[in-house]
Amino acid sequence: MAVPITALYAGLLAILLTIISAIAGIMRGRKKISVGDGGDMELLVAMRRHANAVEYVPLALILIGILELNGANSTFLHVLGAVLVISRIAHAYGLKPDGIGDPFRGIGAGGTALMIVVAAGYAIWTAVGTM
Repeated sequence: MAVPITALYAGLLAILLTIISAIAGIMRGRKKISVGDGGDMELLVAMRRHANAVEYVPLALILIGILELNGANSTFLHVLGAVLVISRIAHAYGLKPDGIGDPFRGIGAGGTALMIVVAAGYAIWTAVGTM
């Protein structure tokens, strides 16, 4: 069975992750730090932008894929996917060394968490309903 909605958001988020990774890699080269952050806060933040996305994006995409395979409404799936993409961009933009109160970071983290909880809740609800 095809999962075109999941494919769309997986593709968009793969591009975002590649860009975030490239930024960290270029920064490593510029600062001549091969492994770790070398005590450099700017590099640490770039690494955390990438790592945080890697920690959350796979789970979110798995949930979208499960819901799509189970026949969830396509508009609902697009809303979940759009919230995830916008949230991950906002989080990457808002994650700064001195930006603990940056609204984009909060929007990104909160949007990602909300999307995952809604998708997980719907997955559980649909699973229980078919048992």
